[in-house]
Amino acid sequence: MEKSLIIPEGYKSKLDLKETEIAIKHIKDFFESSLSKELNLIRVSAPLFVEPETGLNDNLSGIETAVTFEVKGIDNRKAEIVHSLAKWKRMALYRYGFSVGEGIYTDMNAIRRQEDLGNLHSIYVDQWDWEKIISKEDRNEETLKSIVSKIYKVFKDTEEYVNKLYPHIDKYLPDEIFFITSQELEDMYPSLTAKEREDEIAKEKGAVFIMQIGDILKSGYKHDGRSPDYDDWRLNGDILFWNPVLERAIELSSMGIRVDKEALQRQLALSGCEERKELSYHKMLLEEKLPFTIGGGIGQSRMCMFFLKKAHIGEVQASIWPQEMIDMCESSNIFLL
Repeated sequence: MEKSLIIPEGYKSKLDLKETEIAIKHIKDFFESSLSKELNLIRVSAPLFVEPETGLNDNLSGIETAVTFEVKGIDNRKAEIVHSLAKWKRMALYRYGFSVGEGIYTDMNAIRRQEDLGNLHSIYVDQWDWEKIISKEDRNEETLKSIVSKIYKVFKDTEEYVNKLYPHIDKYLPDEIFFITSQELEDMYPSLTAKEREDEIAKEKGAVFIMQIGDILKSGYKHDGRSPDYDDWRLNGDILFWNPVLERAIELSSMGIRVDKEALQRQLALSGCEERKELSYHKMLLEEKLPFTIGGGIGQSRMCMFFLKKAHIGEVQASIWPQEMIDMCESSNIFLL
């Protein structure tokens, strides 16, 4: 438990329980509205579960297994609780007839049962999943950085909004977000692990976008695992902020320009997952039927945790925790919902 739980010395929440619940609603409403305007997105309804044979579920790093159940009355057909909606959104844009420059977002709820529980990780995941159509010519790093900068502006505006509502909650984000590739980061800190490198660069810069995640680095290791069939590993990345409460980096968003036919073939081969070519979604990609898109997920609870200066994600969402963790938090002024 000691390894997975950080107890900040002298911690005390900036807001009580009732104030926290009110603040969560304020933050989510403000951020959602601002994000949709900045990226030209409309809200759509989204599934909590999908059918395995469609290939629409997010395989995350490739080792996670989804929660499954049988659907009564439909030939006992099986369904999977989503991990995220990375692929579903692209299919939705195709089915709904959206055009270049238009996009969607949704409230995504998921269960990731194999998470290692701690200050930042819960089996319950709530995030804004968004996706936007781009042209083939816009599948480049310039487009990626432009969208990241727009999202970062929404984060900055939200921090300002929270500070006006609660002046005793300080602002920490720098004016600009810093861009670096995973290989450049490894070159800077060759003796550190990937997570240690993230902590170092986040502490130095305050806000960072680490690009090109999924491929093997010069060291022979990956910076982090990525499923081979949604992000193009050469055109993706994570948004991380320095968390002054926990004194470590916190990932707020994973995003990227999505795979085209060439990137999908390359990444499936590298991952030893070429059997996925037979799934419905992957067939459509290989036949070049789906639009070119960029998209990602933005953690709702993590964002509220960051802006409200909470020590544990369980202070802003209701989930299940080990009793030992509950007891340790309670004795340290950390109230889990």
